[in-house]
Amino acid sequence: MMIRLSAATLIGMAAFTAAIPPFAFAAELKVSPAEDATLQAVIDRAAPGDTITLQAGTYRGPVTIGKPLTLAGEEGAVIAGSGSGSVISVTAENVIVRNLSINGSGRNIAALDSGVFVAQTATGAVVEDNELTGNLFGIYLHGARDSVARGNHIVGIEEGRVSEAGNGVTVWNAPGAKVIDNDIRFGRDGIATNASKNNVFRGNRFRDLRFAVHYMYTNDSEVSDNVSIGNSVGYAIMFSQRLKVTGNVSDGDRDHGLLLNSANGSVITGNTVIGRMQPIDRWLSAGTRSEHGVPQSGDDDAVSLGDARLGPEKCVFIYNANRNRFADNLFEGCAIGIHFTAGSEGNRMSGNAFIDNRNQVKYVGTRYLDWSEGGRGNYWSDNPAFDLDGDGIGDTPYRPNDLIDRVLWTAPQAKLLTSSPAVQVIRWAQAQFPALLPGGVVDSRPLMTPPAGMRPADKGIVR
Repeated sequence: MMIRLSAATLIGMAAFTAAIPPFAFAAELKVSPAEDATLQAVIDRAAPGDTITLQAGTYRGPVTIGKPLTLAGEEGAVIAGSGSGSVISVTAENVIVRNLSINGSGRNIAALDSGVFVAQTATGAVVEDNELTGNLFGIYLHGARDSVARGNHIVGIEEGRVSEAGNGVTVWNAPGAKVIDNDIRFGRDGIATNASKNNVFRGNRFRDLRFAVHYMYTNDSEVSDNVSIGNSVGYAIMFSQRLKVTGNVSDGDRDHGLLLNSANGSVITGNTVIGRMQPIDRWLSAGTRSEHGVPQSGDDDAVSLGDARLGPEKCVFIYNANRNRFADNLFEGCAIGIHFTAGSEGNRMSGNAFIDNRNQVKYVGTRYLDWSEGGRGNYWSDNPAFDLDGDGIGDTPYRPNDLIDRVLWTAPQAKLLTSSPAVQVIRWAQAQFPALLPGGVVDSRPLMTPPAGMRPADKGIVR
């Protein structure tokens, strides 16, 4: 018997069907290690929107996820790669990889072998709360727009030359991608980004790396509230524009806490760079791993003064970086507080604190630069000025460099003469007759005290 439905009924049924979410009938598939040999087959059989949950045990990779689904693990679930290629490759949109232990990628840098490789077609992928150990690259977001790497614990390759290892998280041409709250240790760089835009790198922690953040050609993005401890360089920001670099910490990094090279039109605020005495072999390892990390606070025997150097060499290095605003940053205990060179123009400096750096400023140039803005300059711990009117501003300008400094920069051997009477007379004469001072940095409104909340203890850092 044939049942005839009216047009109105058919339209109503179509509307009801269209209103059902596409994954409304998604299932959760439980997989045990006994099904290890068919893990890829389980993924292939799953319907879009399904959740595949791996029970505790070891599963063989590599696997490829080519449809929108969730691959998750119970505690103790491990996916072990074969030592060739990427352990997990994601090629579909809206895939979630969660709560897994992932190891065993290949070692082919050209092939981008990774713990989790997220392809350009994998828009909106989420890789979160995983343990990635000993892979060449931890997570590689290769063109995956709006993807997320969040809450992962990543330990890269610990042996051999640093340059032959991969990065913890790599972002390449992935607009809108976010790298948030990851803990990254060993390997080459913590986060490396190139040719991207509108990204967020926030709340990550980095140790035992070359660069904590290696940042290239990535515009209109945010680097905030990250912590770099004991790396060669903290934050290397290069060839990028319109960035927000705020609230980051560099604690005992070796060469630079913050480096800006051709980084323009950006806001750099609320960052902290702390220097520490470090084993001399950190500079002598020829690109291989040093056996020493950063000496811990309170460990008086960690480094003898005869075998130590102060690092970072430069709290902040500004090279051909223009039209940036530096405000409310703390630079303390470095060999050089700020090295400013290569024609950097239009930068605004105010409210920063330069404390106990061996040389507060090294400025290579002949122009006069006033580092104050809106009647507010910066705090300099070696500024002997008075404040007779009690307004919190020094009564005389602060000039960090003089003619003798310029001689020392070009002829370091002249350090032997710095304590001679002749040099002291020259410096006295410059102080009495400011017209003798060379062009360079001057803070016309120096602060008498550091801005509130700026000392390391205020930020929870133990000196």
